[in-house]
Amino acid sequence: MITSKEGILKVLTAYNPWWKTGAVNPKMTRAYKRFAFYEAMRRLNEKDIRRSVVLTGTRRVGKTTIQYQMIEALLLSGVAPQRIVFISMDHPMLKLSQFQEVLECYHENVYPEQDVYYFFDEVQYAQDWDRWLKTIYDTQPETRVVATGSASPALIKGSRESGAGRWSVIQVPTMSFYEYCELIGVDLPDIPKDLKVTSLLYMTQIERSQIMLQLSKVQNHFMRYLQIGGFPELALADNDIMAQQIMREDVVDKVLKRDLPSLYSIRNATELERIFLYLCNVSSEIVSIEAITKELNGVSRTTVENYIQYLESANLIYQSWPVDMVGKKVLKASPKIYISDAAIRNAVLMDDSILTDTTEMGKVVETAVYKHVASFYYQFATSVGYFRGGRKNKEVDIVVDYPNIKNILLEVKYRENASISDDDAIVELCDEACASIVVTKKASDFGIHNTKRNKNLLRIPAFAFLYLLGNAEKHGYRGIE
Repeated sequence: MITSKEGILKVLTAYNPWWKTGAVNPKMTRAYKRFAFYEAMRRLNEKDIRRSVVLTGTRRVGKTTIQYQMIEALLLSGVAPQRIVFISMDHPMLKLSQFQEVLECYHENVYPEQDVYYFFDEVQYAQDWDRWLKTIYDTQPETRVVATGSASPALIKGSRESGAGRWSVIQVPTMSFYEYCELIGVDLPDIPKDLKVTSLLYMTQIERSQIMLQLSKVQNHFMRYLQIGGFPELALADNDIMAQQIMREDVVDKVLKRDLPSLYSIRNATELERIFLYLCNVSSEIVSIEAITKELNGVSRTTVENYIQYLESANLIYQSWPVDMVGKKVLKASPKIYISDAAIRNAVLMDDSILTDTTEMGKVVETAVYKHVASFYYQFATSVGYFRGGRKNKEVDIVVDYPNIKNILLEVKYRENASISDDDAIVELCDEACASIVVTKKASDFGIHNTKRNKNLLRIPAFAFLYLLGNAEKHGYRGIE
């Protein structure tokens, strides 16, 4: 017998020190709380609609830390320590055990009642995890469940099949530029809490300039954010080269060589790595499956399509699909693919010239902009895609597709002279949009661009745009007015 109740209990006791001390180890919780923590606590405390909470996101984004922070909040609110159990399904002993064995061991030795808080970490490693979450939900009405997983399709598929109406999936993306600035303790801009990006369109130039003066406080932190990005532990590290190495080993290698092969029975992980490397090179471009199969001669179309799905499932990439604009013909659907965080791309490519090469920097910044927009709108928009079509096959980089409302158009022009001509797609389509935004490079490249149709486009530097999205998210604003 590899596993035994005694062995399981030892592991559980080590993971749940509050059974003895009444408190979570401060090293596990961190003072800084991500937006997803507040969202998860709100769902957990919801009295009228009971839901299990499932946090999904790539490795090292802080999902486990959020669980520890939630446990700390429950203990501080007076929940008895024995009623809270943290179970890491990634631990070798627990991975080899039956789900039922682990739960029985806890109830027999620690807390016999059924009004508990289960915290399952990396739940996708447990056999039949979705069936168990369904059983717990259906048979233990007083029990609350919070689970995390790095492989979201397994979780989302499970939520559709077993979890319909039973659990809520909360995406935990890598940190936004705003969260990064808060975490590392930057002197933050003094701007109104309710300031929305689009409200800049309706201000005077003096008001806009005063806001930009405040936002310029964070400008110098933007380059490091693009390099180390959204991983809390790495953002706080002193050694950036070491942080990038850890990102390669932990965030990328473990997912490509261990997590995905074990979840999807992939026999040849090298092909998966080659496809990911290819996608890192072309992040922000429209990707043709045929081009990938030709480039990686010998890899079949089906394999490429499957592996792209797996990479998306592991939260390593986003796929951005064409959005239909009123009366405009859209090309045959091929996705644009973005790496889920610009820093992952930089860490994998290991190319120091990225930050000085204007074409490469354009890709890096568009990748960061897409990540922020997709994370910001994921619960509210039908999709965040792109437009390419019309007579001259012109493109709008990012389109936020709203149900029954005009879309938001975004064009990323991260260069010294970010000119917009009257026949650019974003100008021609601005009548069909509720807001059109050009994301620029320089702090001075900021203000209103009046088009030939007498429509106003907002020009705003990338660092300011990303910071303002985070400011709006922090204060609970998710709309577009």
